[in-house]
Amino acid sequence: MKLHRLDRSNLTNSSFTTKINEYPYFLKIWHYHPELELVVVLKSEGTCFIGDSVEKFSFGDVVLIGKNLPHMWQNDEGYFKQTSEQTTKAIAIHFKEDYLGSKFFETPEMIHILELFKRANYGLKFLNINKKLIDDIKNMLDLEGFEKTIAFLNILHVLAKHKNTKQLSSQGFINSFKTAKSNTQDNVQAYIFKNFDKNITLNKAAEVAHMNPSAFSRYFKRVNKKTFSRYVTEIRIGYACKLLLENRFNISKICYESGFNNISNFNRQFKLVMKYTPTEYLEKHKTKYD
Repeated sequence: MKLHRLDRSNLTNSSFTTKINEYPYFLKIWHYHPELELVVVLKSEGTCFIGDSVEKFSFGDVVLIGKNLPHMWQNDEGYFKQTSEQTTKAIAIHFKEDYLGSKFFETPEMIHILELFKRANYGLKFLNINKKLIDDIKNMLDLEGFEKTIAFLNILHVLAKHKNTKQLSSQGFINSFKTAKSNTQDNVQAYIFKNFDKNITLNKAAEVAHMNPSAFSRYFKRVNKKTFSRYVTEIRIGYACKLLLENRFNISKICYESGFNNISNFNRQFKLVMKYTPTEYLEKHKTKYD
């Protein structure tokens, strides 16, 4: 699939844009943009591709997509038949992280919303959303100016406090690797991101963290909720997904480019993480309508 950068520039006198999209089917464009996007599916079903995730979507789904995160909404085949009476309807809200000013969300009262924006870098699906929130989002479309801005802040507040969420894309699919900062976690992540395609070791990562290996192993699992080896594997698989979608190399080449030493282990780990083999994953992303 060819990746497109879309211009979502706001040409209206507003700090964010709200729109209801109604089509016979969603446009199948694998794209990204610098704005975050809040999507509420009002009528439709199919498959959404967000980063390296492949998810079914349907009525009532609420998803927040981070800035520059590639995504595409693809309806089921029945929507494309000439005789089909099925239609789609969704609300899309586009806004930049600093849409209310560069420091607004850094204030103590708003920091939880800034954290929501950071979590959205990987795509967030909100599970078991109350119908009232969807109604509030619908009602916001009829507001203007100050009232609309306050309504949207309230919606972001509710989403930031919502506990039942699912991260969609993997760490390894992020568009740009983090740079090292002064704290231990960022230094370790920088080491992993720079070396995941090589013979990366826990001992070397422990050196970067200035810890002994056993202490570092415990620290890493506590902070990241998974072992060091599992984390590295997911980074490699996420990167492999990116290469697969770019269609630049064959699967064997991608195996080694992603840091795996043999194809059988690559296939096994890929299926363990993604629930598909590399070949099945590619087929999931291919359509007759590309």
